Amino acid sequence: MRAQRFWLMGAGVLGASLVGAFVLLQPIETAFGASAQSKPVKIHRFFTGPDGLTHAEEIEVKFDMGDGGNGLYKFLSNSGAVLRRSPPGRVNDWHTASRRQYIITLSGHAELELSGGQTLKVGPGDIELAKDTTGKGHITRTVGTEDRISIAIPVDTK
Repeated sequence: MRAQRFWLMGAGVLGASLVGAFVLLQPIETAFGASAQSKPVKIHRFFTGPDGLTHAEEIEVKFDMGDGGNGLYKFLSNSGAVLRRSPPGRVNDWHTASRRQYIITLSGHAELELSGGQTLKVGPGDIELAKDTTGKGHITRTVGTEDRISIAIPVDTK
C-alpha cells in the first residue's frame, strides 16, 4: 500500500514560525486492517491449585466475529465494577482475591508475585482473571513512576 501525502499549512501565531509540514499518513486499511486483527488478546488467569498455592496460565481471547465484523468477547456474568487507583510503590502483601474478578489495567504498571516466586508484569491493556479466593494468595506491587489505574469487574459465581 502507498502512503498518502498531505501538505499542512500553519495559521495564526504558530503559522508565523511554522511554514508547513510534509506528512506521510498510512491509509486507514493499514491502521485497522489485518495486522491489527492478528495481535492476540490475552487474559492472565490465576487460581488456587490443589496444593493451596496460586498458579497462573495465559488464556487467549476468542472473539465472536458474528457481530457485523466487530469482534465480541463476553466476560463471565458480573456486577458492581469498581475503578481503583494505586500509587507507585504500593505493596499489597500476601492476600487472596476478595472475590472472583477481572482486573484490567488502564494505566500504570504492577508486578504480581505468585507461589514459588513466579512473577507477572502487567500494564495498560492487560487483563487478569483473579480466582485465587482461597489458599496463600499473591502479592501485588505497583511499579514504575505513575499511579496504576485498574478496573475490577466482579464475576458472578453462578
